[in-house]
Parts: sequence; structure tokens; C-alpha cells
Amino acid sequence: MIEVSGLLGLVLLILVIWAIVSTVQSRASTAAKVIWIVVLVMLPLLGFILWLIFGPRSRL
Repeated sequence: MIEVSGLLGLVLLILVIWAIVSTVQSRASTAAKVIWIVVLVMLPLLGFILWLIFGPRSRL
């Protein structure tokens, strides 16, 4: 397990919160939103990387 603490932990927290907000604002189905949010909460670093690659895009 990789321990992320201090400033890096804060940066990761901000990025995950941004990903969750973007997911909620996206046009994805409710089920997809719930799955992405669970992945982001349970696996913050890996989930964020996967979200960047495969996640829903926000409404622009």
C-alpha cells in the first residue's frame, strides 16, 4: 500500500473532489455516476487515473 500524506494527500483529495463534481455534472447515466463515485472514493489514486482515461466528460 502506498502511503500518501501531507501536501500530496491534499492535492489528491482536491483532484478526487473535482472528479466527483465533474462526474455528477456529466450526462452519464445515474448508475454510471454511482459506479464512478464509488471507485473514486474506494481507490482514490487509481480511481482518479482511471477516471481521467475512461470517465464521463462534464457538460461544457
